[in-house]
Amino acid sequence: MRVLEITGQRQLSGAIRVSGAKNASVALIPAAILSDEETTICNVPEITDTDALCEILEGLNVEIKRASESIVIDPSNMKNERIHETYCKKLRASYYFMGALLGKYKKVEMCFPGGCSIGKRPINLHLKGFEALGATVTNERNRYIVEAEELKGANIYLDFASVGATINIMLAAVKAKGTTVIDNAAKEPEIVNVATFLNSMGAKVQGAGTSTIKIEGVSYLHGCFHEVIPDRIEAGTYMIIGALCGNCLKIDNIIPAHVEALTSKLQELGVELEIGTDYIIVTKPKKYRATNIKTSVYPGFPTDLQQPFTVLLTQCDGKSKVEETIYENRFMHIVYLNDLGSDITVKNQTATIFGPTNLKGTHVVATDLRAGASMVTAALIAEGTTIITNIEHILRGYEQLVEKLVSVGAKIEHKEI
Repeated sequence: MRVLEITGQRQLSGAIRVSGAKNASVALIPAAILSDEETTICNVPEITDTDALCEILEGLNVEIKRASESIVIDPSNMKNERIHETYCKKLRASYYFMGALLGKYKKVEMCFPGGCSIGKRPINLHLKGFEALGATVTNERNRYIVEAEELKGANIYLDFASVGATINIMLAAVKAKGTTVIDNAAKEPEIVNVATFLNSMGAKVQGAGTSTIKIEGVSYLHGCFHEVIPDRIEAGTYMIIGALCGNCLKIDNIIPAHVEALTSKLQELGVELEIGTDYIIVTKPKKYRATNIKTSVYPGFPTDLQQPFTVLLTQCDGKSKVEETIYENRFMHIVYLNDLGSDITVKNQTATIFGPTNLKGTHVVATDLRAGASMVTAALIAEGTTIITNIEHILRGYEQLVEKLVSVGAKIEHKEI
C-alpha cells in the first residue's frame, strides 16, 4: 500500500510552478480525435487521469507520442471500437469520448464513467443534449449506445450549468449540420480552453466563457498546436497551503483572474497576497479572521477548493461556515479533520467550523481527489507526523505534488507499507 508520510509545522518558502489544468487536459485529449490530422497538446500534466485517457486512445488505434508535458495525437488510423468498462471506470472524464466519437462517427458505445464518489453525478444532461442533436440513446446494463444517422444543430438549454455537459455537447456539435446553441452553458476557463482548441482545428465555436455558446457545424477539422491553461485548482490548493505555512511562497504560472473567488476570501481572512501578472506570493498572517463560503459554479467559489479551504478555516478565530451546493458528498474529509483535532459539525449541506484548533498528526484517508488535497494541507500544519492512505486519488489530479512541496521546505515521503 502506498502512503504519504508528512511531518508538519514547517515553514514553506520559494516557488511552486503550477502545471497544466487537469480539468482542461482530460477534455482536450478526447477532443483531439475529432481532428482528421495530427494535433499537439502541450503543458499536459503527467497524472494518472491523463495516462488513463491515453490508454483509451490506444484502444481506439490512435497513435500517441508523449514527451515532457506534451502529447502528439494522430487519429488517422483510428477505429471506432467499444470502450470497455475497465477504462471507463478509471476516471469521470472518460465520458468526453461520448461526445467526440458521436461527433466523428455518429456512434459510440461505452460504459458509465467512474471518478470520485462525491455525490450523484448523472450524465442525463449530456444524453439530453445528444438526443437534441438527433441521436438515440440506449442503456443496456450500464452500457450506453448513442447513435444517429445524422447530427443536426439544435437549441439546447441546460437545466444546470454543467461543465461536463457543456463540453460534451460542444464536441458532438462541431461536426453536426447547421447551428447549435447551448443556453445556460457553464462558463469555466477550461471550457474556453477547449473551444479555443476546437477553433484552432477549424471549428466555429463562439461565446465560450458566457452563458450562451453558438456552434456552426463544419465537415473537416485539421491539425493544430495547442497549450493547456494553468490549473486554477492546483494553484488554489497551493495558495491555501501558503496561507497556512507560507513565508513569501510564490505560486507561479497562474492566471490570477481564474482564482479571484479564492483571493478575495483569502484577503478577507487577513492573508497577505502579492498578485502579479502570472504569479501570486502568499504569506501566512499572524491571525485569521473567520468567514463563510458557499460553493457555486464559476466564477463563484469552486467546489474543488472547498475541502482544502476548510482546513484553513480551522485556524480562523471564531465560527466559520461552508455551504456546499454542488455535490452532496463533499464533506467526507470532515471526519478525518476532526480526527486530527478540528472542531467541525455538519448538518445537511453546511459545515460549521469552530477555531482556531491545534491539529495533531494521525492516520487519515484520502476519500477522493480534493479530500486528499485537504488531508495534505492539514498534515502540513499538524503537530507531528500524519500518514495518508488511498493516495491514488491525490495522484489523479496533482502532478509531482510531493516533489513540488519538498522543494519549498515541506517534509513529505512517498512510501510503500
